Amino acid sequence: TQSTWESRFCRGVPDPKIRIYDLGRKRALVDEFPCCVHLLSDEIEQLTNEALEASRICANKYMVKYCGKDAFHMRIRVHPFHVCRINKMLSCAGADRLQTGMRGAYGKPLGLVARVRIGQPLMSIRSRDQNKASMFEALRRAKMKFPGRQKIAESQKWGFTKFKRTEFEQMRKDGYLIPDGVGVQYRPEHGPLDVWKKTQAMLKLNA
Repeated sequence: TQSTWESRFCRGVPDPKIRIYDLGRKRALVDEFPCCVHLLSDEIEQLTNEALEASRICANKYMVKYCGKDAFHMRIRVHPFHVCRINKMLSCAGADRLQTGMRGAYGKPLGLVARVRIGQPLMSIRSRDQNKASMFEALRRAKMKFPGRQKIAESQKWGFTKFKRTEFEQMRKDGYLIPDGVGVQYRPEHGPLDVWKKTQAMLKLNA
């Protein structure tokens, strides 16, 4: 079966305004940007693709101006997949002769929105600790483009990974984490013995 948005009922869905979801130095390795700040939604609501694009431009401009284009990596965490429809009504004289009111009220696509929950990250920026104040200010300005209430929070995690900053470096030394571009691969102790031996050999070489 076809997905909903390309069905015969919902023809001609407009393209989203937002096309770029990663900005700045997106190829920066995981060790380079340990500090991470999130913009979190405090509402159950829908955010239009226009609002997402406006906030992306606003935050990016501020970060480029005050930190430099290679000093951060920003990521938009929500995607506008939900199609909003409108049942257009005529407002001219004699419209009641042409219109059928609520008969066949299934509307035409109007635009795309992202549906968000309370506490869901909308945008994240990773950078060095010295740029923390600029990251907060960039996200504060981006907040102005959204309806409802949002909160800005500093992450306890290392960059965009799921491991805490307090444990990250020790886990790296112990060989549990292997750098893999923007993120890391987790290597637990259990598993094939050959893999464990390889990891231990690599640790000895690095030491």
